[in-house]
Amino acid sequence: MLMRAEDRQSLHARAPAQSLVPCSDWLPTGKQGAVCFSVDDVHPATSSDEYEAGGDLARGAIGRLERLLDRHPQLRATLFVTPDWRLQHLVPTRRWLTRIPGVRDLVHWAPIRRRGHFRVDRFPAFVAYLNGMRNIEVAVHGLTHTHPGERMAVEFQRQNRRECRVLLRAATAIFDAGGLRYVPGFQAPAWNAPPALCEALCDEGFRFLCSARDLRTAVGVDARTVMSGLAGASLIAPTWIMAPGADCETGRRPHERPLVHITTNFQATSTIERALEIIDAGGLLSIKAHIFKSGGGITMADGLDDAYINYLDLLCRELDRRYGERLWWTSLSEVADRCRTTAR
Repeated sequence: MLMRAEDRQSLHARAPAQSLVPCSDWLPTGKQGAVCFSVDDVHPATSSDEYEAGGDLARGAIGRLERLLDRHPQLRATLFVTPDWRLQHLVPTRRWLTRIPGVRDLVHWAPIRRRGHFRVDRFPAFVAYLNGMRNIEVAVHGLTHTHPGERMAVEFQRQNRRECRVLLRAATAIFDAGGLRYVPGFQAPAWNAPPALCEALCDEGFRFLCSARDLRTAVGVDARTVMSGLAGASLIAPTWIMAPGADCETGRRPHERPLVHITTNFQATSTIERALEIIDAGGLLSIKAHIFKSGGGITMADGLDDAYINYLDLLCRELDRRYGERLWWTSLSEVADRCRTTAR
C-alpha cells in the first residue's frame, strides 16, 4: 500500500533538471559487485507510540538489526534518522479538510506531533545507543518528514534552494546538539528530491543522496530508474548528480561539489534472483528497509520485522556462499567516497 502511494507522490520528479552521469571505476580492484543496506524512518518513537521506530533500542527493531549484523559482520547498515519526526498518521484522517479548495493545500491532512516531541537531541539514551552500534552509520532523513497538503510525507516539494538549505541546517544542528555522529548523506523523504533540494545538498556539503527506488526495471548495465523518486539514474551503479547553477554564496561551479546518487534496487518483495542479477552485472545491490512494519494506518512492505530479518539472513548467506571475496560489502558513504577518489 505504501509503495503505491509513494509512487503517486513522486510523479512530479520524473523529469529532473540535473545532469545524471554514472560513476566510473567505482568498484575496488578484484571485486565483482557490491552490497549496501539502509534503513529509513529511524527516530526515538517507542512501542507505546503509534509505531516503534528505534526507541525501544535492543528490545525493538534496532535489536533485530543488531542480531542480523552480528550474524553477518561483513554487512554494513546506513540508518537514515529523522531529526524531529512529526508524523503520527501516514494516511489522511481529516477528510473534510481535503475537500475545501484553497485550504486543502495549506493544512496537514492528519494530526502531527508538536515540534520537538521526537527531537533526537532530547533522547540521550537513543543517541548513545546509535553511537555505540557496530557496522552502522547514521545519515539524515529530512527534518520532520511532514508537509501540508495531500503529499503529507513528502517534506521537500516547492521550497526554493535557500529554504531547503535552512531545513538541512536545522536537521544537522539537531544531530550536532545531541552529539549524534553522522555521515554527509541524505535520504529524500518519500523519495522526492526536486532540483532545489539537490542544489542545497551540494551547498551544505552533503556527499550522497538516495532518492530513486526501482524494484521493477529489468537489471542491465544501462538500466535507468523509472519508479519512485528521481528518474533517469543508473539502476545498478552510483550516479553523479550535476546540479545546475553556481552557489550564490560561495560562487563555486556545480561540478566542483556534485552529489553521488545511489539507487535502491532491492527490498523485502524482491527475489534473490534479482540480487544475483545485479551482482553478476557488476552492480551495487542496494537493499532497503523501513524501521517499522505497521503503524499510522499503513503496513510497510519492507518493514524490518522478523520475517524480513530472516529473509536478509538467507540472502546474505547465499551472497557470501556464491561470491566470497569477490563481493564488496560496503556502506553508502564508503561508495560515495570511492566515487570521489576515483574521479580525482
